[in-house]
Amino acid sequence: MDLARLNTSKTAMGFLLAADIFIMDQVSKWLILEYILKNQVQPNGIRLGLWEWLMKTPPRLPFASVEILPFFNLTMVWNEGISFGLFHGSGIYILVGLALVITVLFSVWLTRVQGWMQMIALSFVIGGALGNVFDRLRFGAVADFFDFHVMGWHYPAFNIADCGIVVGIALLVFDGIVLEPKRQKVGTP
Repeated sequence: MDLARLNTSKTAMGFLLAADIFIMDQVSKWLILEYILKNQVQPNGIRLGLWEWLMKTPPRLPFASVEILPFFNLTMVWNEGISFGLFHGSGIYILVGLALVITVLFSVWLTRVQGWMQMIALSFVIGGALGNVFDRLRFGAVADFFDFHVMGWHYPAFNIADCGIVVGIALLVFDGIVLEPKRQKVGTP
């Protein structure tokens, strides 16, 4: 397989992986909001199917929490900032615009990707960013619910999109610090 075809297939695989992250994020939000947390506030309420939930904007759920483990809850938090509540109150359109600019830049980078680690990392960030942008456009905030806690201290609630962004950035840092010097030393992409 020649280098151009390999890069094209890496790019295609990257965008498919980004789509997978987006889909996993939205399906997890639907399942947790509609079938676990909604049960806490509307035990006899009507549950929306996935397609209906995606196409309509259901009202935001109020605070609800379900203990899963002694250190882990599913807790409804509407994040009006970016990942982990940063820049709360900055305005929906500024945050959507920023996320879309980053997504476009990372998508261009993905088309020129050097290695598999970069492809995976960029895909995770793109899919995660789009998952949160979709929420922000629908709800005006991002649905976060994974709540880890120890001795009264709670890590900021997050979702699968946030995981994709954080893991993707960590992989990019690892690639840049560890793998890139090795590639430069060997002289291969």
